[in-house]
Amino acid sequence: MPADSQRCCDYCGRSFHCQGFRTHEKACQRRSEQRGEDLELARVIHQGDPPPSGSTSPAPQHNIDNIKVEYHPSSGIPTKVYCFEDYGRGPGAPPAVPEADPIPWQPFRTRMDFEVAELAHDAGLSHEQLDRLIRLIHRSRIELFTLKNRKDVRDTWDAASFKMTPFTKEEVIVPFRGVDQTFPLFHRSLWDWVTDLLQDPQVGPNFVFNAQRLSKFNGENFVRFIHEPWTANAFWEYQSKIPSDAKPLAFILYANKAKLSSFGQGLGGGRVVGWLPIVKEDKQHLGKPAFVNFKNAVWHTLFLKILDCLAPLSRLGSAIKCWDNVIRVFYPIVLILSADYEEQAVMALIRGLMGKFPCPVCLVPRDELSNTLKVFPLCTCTETKALLAQARECTTLDAREQILSSQSLRDVNSSFGVLEHTNVHRALSHDKLHFNNEGLFSDHKWPELQKWVERLGRQAAVQIDSFFQSIPRWRNLNHFDQVISVSFSDGTKYEDISKRHISCSCCIRSYVEFNMYASLEVHTEDTINNGREALSKLTGLMDKYIEDTAEMSEKSWNFPKKHLSAHLFDDIEAKGVSRNYSTKPNEKMHGPLKDAYQDRTNFKNFAEQILRYNHDSLIAEYICNKLDHLDSQNLSISDDLEDQPDTALQETDNPDDTNIDSTEPTDAQHFSLGSKQAAMSFTLIEAGSLGNPAIPFPGRRRIQLVASDMIVEYQFLKVNFESLVDWRVSTDYLRCTPMFHGSPRYDCVILQTDTGIIFGKLMLIFTCTVGDVQYPATLVLPYDRPVGIRPRKDKDFQFWRVKRKPRASAEFFSVHSIVWGCMIVEDVSRPDKFLIVDTIDTDMFLRMQDIHSQ
Repeated sequence: MPADSQRCCDYCGRSFHCQGFRTHEKACQRRSEQRGEDLELARVIHQGDPPPSGSTSPAPQHNIDNIKVEYHPSSGIPTKVYCFEDYGRGPGAPPAVPEADPIPWQPFRTRMDFEVAELAHDAGLSHEQLDRLIRLIHRSRIELFTLKNRKDVRDTWDAASFKMTPFTKEEVIVPFRGVDQTFPLFHRSLWDWVTDLLQDPQVGPNFVFNAQRLSKFNGENFVRFIHEPWTANAFWEYQSKIPSDAKPLAFILYANKAKLSSFGQGLGGGRVVGWLPIVKEDKQHLGKPAFVNFKNAVWHTLFLKILDCLAPLSRLGSAIKCWDNVIRVFYPIVLILSADYEEQAVMALIRGLMGKFPCPVCLVPRDELSNTLKVFPLCTCTETKALLAQARECTTLDAREQILSSQSLRDVNSSFGVLEHTNVHRALSHDKLHFNNEGLFSDHKWPELQKWVERLGRQAAVQIDSFFQSIPRWRNLNHFDQVISVSFSDGTKYEDISKRHISCSCCIRSYVEFNMYASLEVHTEDTINNGREALSKLTGLMDKYIEDTAEMSEKSWNFPKKHLSAHLFDDIEAKGVSRNYSTKPNEKMHGPLKDAYQDRTNFKNFAEQILRYNHDSLIAEYICNKLDHLDSQNLSISDDLEDQPDTALQETDNPDDTNIDSTEPTDAQHFSLGSKQAAMSFTLIEAGSLGNPAIPFPGRRRIQLVASDMIVEYQFLKVNFESLVDWRVSTDYLRCTPMFHGSPRYDCVILQTDTGIIFGKLMLIFTCTVGDVQYPATLVLPYDRPVGIRPRKDKDFQFWRVKRKPRASAEFFSVHSIVWGCMIVEDVSRPDKFLIVDTIDTDMFLRMQDIHSQ
């Protein structure tokens, strides 16, 4: 944006476009004057008299929810306090949109050439189909199209491959028992790849180069909160170790068997950066320690080739001219390693389940893995190197083995040792998907419950399955008709089972609470402490269960994935919230790779074919991103040049043709209505002529309408609210319809009334017009009858019990009074009493915790 199109505000110092500048300046002036008056009033109240000349100024006054950003001293940026609404607009926010590349499709000769090639690539057309498509386009073309055949397409893809760092192939030799064995390695240069991103004008501005400590004012003091890695401790500590004029460049690497990728999705996000071969099992050496060490040596030798480009730079740094033409010096570090336990054991070069110390992070003995409260010494790279050197000086295998087994180490050199300041034991991180959902719950707690249900007999299983079948559906949660006799391979399904389980087991309920704290997208000092307490409670209950069932069960609860929960909240403080190192986003990348193997290869030398397809996909995404940016820029220019709007383009569709799932904004900041029905009278609805249940309208209507008055029914409602977790705007999608995907669906809500919040069930959503004003209203069946004495289990299981009124007691409310959606299930043991499901998401979990505390 040209400099002369902006003006600087004298009050806040920020620059704004000339259009709308006066409005901002007046508002900013009022805020500045009000702030001065507030400070003067506060000074008078606290001091009584004006301070003498030269005395210290009063401490700055802060508003609730102000955000304080403390930048690392090396950044040279002073600590700043932002109004909550302004947070994110200061330093670090993306600058003005960069100028678009006018011909981003090159080396494709025309845009049409690229779009046809990209379509063929995405659709997986065979060679014959691609040639046929090209011939058809040539027969009837409007835009210039120059591709001749499939070879021309392939050659152009190859020419375009250098827009982003391509894969290279190396042959790596690893000896075993005196015989050299050769393994192929495909990998990208990590440094070249990250340089591509730093120099890209659309991706580069999203990098964060300085560690930050964030805190939020609660009315008394600032409370620190953590989300991304740069807001946590490890990033800050690393920036303190490098020169003050340099910047940290942190890598997050994910490993799974033979595939390696960095974390994330989308352009600038996660990408496959290496393909490691799997060592074939040799029956002659199967299970022997020497062969197991050899397989680990192959992994680390190959991985060392991937890290080689970073090794000297981690000690000396390297300068890169970034997207904004600023030259910055970067020091790389592998900050986070994301993997399942088996891969973590390989990375840490420990002996895994059978070792004396199976944890890759600390030295917990194998027979104490079930104790997540006791603190054990942490593993260190320095001690590991010293023990390895000591063992290799021994003249006998027995003496060497005795030293190595003292910490369950393998006689293999670690690839991570070449990187300055990278500590593999600190980089390895808790994986909620494999350690909790597919570990502690799916492999241990859930089978244990299934075992007890089986002992109770078929009727118990039927009751549990019937309960799960009756649970209302909820957006982004799987619905289950049967669970007791079913096994899943998907950790997400097990997590959804745990969320919907109104448990008869204190252990499972305690696990769910712990897992909810593990899932928070933003952590504060308070939620971290609460999470540690939840883990402590879970450990205590599990110890009691293990003791009580010792004579009835031979199951061992000493397994690594249970113990690794002990490191979760340390990881959060060091590297940010658990989603930063979850394997779940990365495992979604397995699908396209498997599809490419099935659909794009001849099953011979398939690694090269899969990775070529993977790189073509990256190039296609890169060019598409540039084309979208170019189109947006051209559209913006076109709009600016239009003197008069084209009324022919502004005609709206017939309102009768409105899509059933479209939404009509009624209150853009709070809610919107959708799935609009035909106008009708109260009489028709009461008669149930349209399939609605016969709704008894209460006599004391808040909006006085007669039976013949016309209303418009809506069957879909979106409610916006500020999340308690990350303070962003979140949305609940609510249905109120007699038929949604084959079943009736009437969701429940939380309403704000004059006397406080109440729970209720939607029965009807509609708008009615009184005079010239349209009122959005809803008929709700309240769940606000007294519940009487609460059973003890309500406290033990953190249940919130409600009781609904008779249907004849349904009440009208303004849609404005709906503040959140919620899930309510019937307590089958107590007629007409219901339980609030507080685990549908992290926001509802914290919200119900807050209600309990009050």
